[in-house]
Amino acid sequence: MNNLEKLTAFRKEMSKEKLDAYIITLTDPHINEYLPDHYKSIAWLCGFTGSAGTLIITADFAGLWTDSRYFVQAEEQLQGTGCQLVKLQNQGVAEYVDWLATKLLSGQRIGFDGRTISVAIGKMLDSTLGPKGISLQSNMDLIERVWPDRPPLPSDKAYLLSESISGRSTAEKLQQLKTALKNQAVDVQLISSLDDIAWLFNMRGSDVKCNPVVLSFVIISQETTKLFIDPTKLSTPYQTSLTASGISLHPYTDIEKEIEAISGEATVFVDPKRTCFTLYQHIPISCKKIEGTNPSTFFKAVKNETELTHIRKTMIKDGVALTRFFYWLDSTIGKHPISELSIAEKLREFRKEQDDFIGESFDTIAGYKAHGALPHYKATAESDAELENDGLLLIDSGGQYTSGTTDITRVVSLGNISKSQQQDYTLVLKGMIEGSSAYFPEGTKGYQIDAITRKPLWDHHRNYGHGTGHGVGFFLNVHEGPQVFNTAAINIPIQAHMVTSIEPGIYREGQYGIRIENLVVSYLDQSADFGQFMAFETLTLCYIDTALIDKSFLYDDHITWLNNYNKEVYTKLSPYLLEEEKKWLQVKTTAI
Repeated sequence: MNNLEKLTAFRKEMSKEKLDAYIITLTDPHINEYLPDHYKSIAWLCGFTGSAGTLIITADFAGLWTDSRYFVQAEEQLQGTGCQLVKLQNQGVAEYVDWLATKLLSGQRIGFDGRTISVAIGKMLDSTLGPKGISLQSNMDLIERVWPDRPPLPSDKAYLLSESISGRSTAEKLQQLKTALKNQAVDVQLISSLDDIAWLFNMRGSDVKCNPVVLSFVIISQETTKLFIDPTKLSTPYQTSLTASGISLHPYTDIEKEIEAISGEATVFVDPKRTCFTLYQHIPISCKKIEGTNPSTFFKAVKNETELTHIRKTMIKDGVALTRFFYWLDSTIGKHPISELSIAEKLREFRKEQDDFIGESFDTIAGYKAHGALPHYKATAESDAELENDGLLLIDSGGQYTSGTTDITRVVSLGNISKSQQQDYTLVLKGMIEGSSAYFPEGTKGYQIDAITRKPLWDHHRNYGHGTGHGVGFFLNVHEGPQVFNTAAINIPIQAHMVTSIEPGIYREGQYGIRIENLVVSYLDQSADFGQFMAFETLTLCYIDTALIDKSFLYDDHITWLNNYNKEVYTKLSPYLLEEEKKWLQVKTTAI
């Protein structure tokens, strides 16, 4: 079936159920950012492959709500599908809920699969639409009826990390969590978020592309810890290890039945943004419910010394792979055909040569010229651009190693660079340096670091539409909470040993994009008369191209920071490079 035929078939199923609208989200029962193929319903139905969006279907309208990162991509991918782009005004806000409230009438019905809607969104739908007499049918997976060759759930094996890698045992982590729940007078916690479960049980897998997690649920109390997982995923030794830590294993599909069996007198903790609406509805009505961010999310974000030691070593491995890649690019361009797709594959090959490499932490964004202006661009056979000795190339990529997760963006000149491009590049670099070198009092929030980073761009009336930084897991999800550096006034302080990206950018649609990204770890710096101050240590090791810099936009301290950084890159990476690679890097890291 083509996309129009799929949409027609879907509307027939809606008509059978007397539904006036249907909601399809880009998530799954674990509210993942990246999905198993089984839940990529929007991509199957309308062709949109971005990682954020919601599709609303009525009898005469089909609209995809997504944010500015995907406007150009969505316009292209939705052509001829019967679906149209609806531009979100605010990233991460469910603006389609208000649209439904204005379009539907009392007595009409909205359907959705409650397993793919978060508690937060489900309750918003209920509170906004319920008073208008619009009913919600939350147990309808109409996609299942019209997707004949829908991929099954993944069945790959899971494995446990040794304490020499994780730094802490599962038993220790469970006790820390149980203590936190006891302090909040919580009897039972339901955990659906796969990164929290992976961290808690020192367990990794490959059920979600780029994220080394395993499809599973957890119900934990002071007395018991129940892990719901496909039993074939764990070998007998791994099962024995988990049970030795006081964990009982249950089939993945038993989760709803076990939730229903929770005592009606219990106080139950759920994370409304990381738990699906269906599971929430199975909690006995008489239970008291406490909603908030999973305590383990905060524990996980603060890396222990063992993790940080591994991460620093991982940055050397990743830096060597990146240096070899950029050396290859510099030596090959203009001599042999190179395209966006081929450089993404070549970069993966260089990373694959490194010890402990598992895979990419996300699909490489290789944007040449105008494609660089699309922050989440992914080259396809149709869009693949061939590189020339001209213009800017943006590469945002990352690796998953058993010893850590990386995420880095660099922009390099391929030739014929304009004064405007130099100025934009230098301002982005200046912003990245300002954020990375900031000293700030303990208790500082992410939006304050965001403003510090943006100021050099604001001074010249430039800005960017995405956040400045996100948390990064330890051999886990490349996007990790709870901390985030963006414009939202999120009241979560930066704690010591949190790993976060700093990645300002400037994007000129149809021309080029510039983003420079390093990962940093926060640490306690000095205790002064005005309290405890903190700072960042830069973790990422890859040269920053100086050929694009307009020094007139930089102060001496920016130049000093850049020269020291590039010197450190050379010092730490050169022992692992071939002689010709070493000479090339020495030139690239020459002080300006």
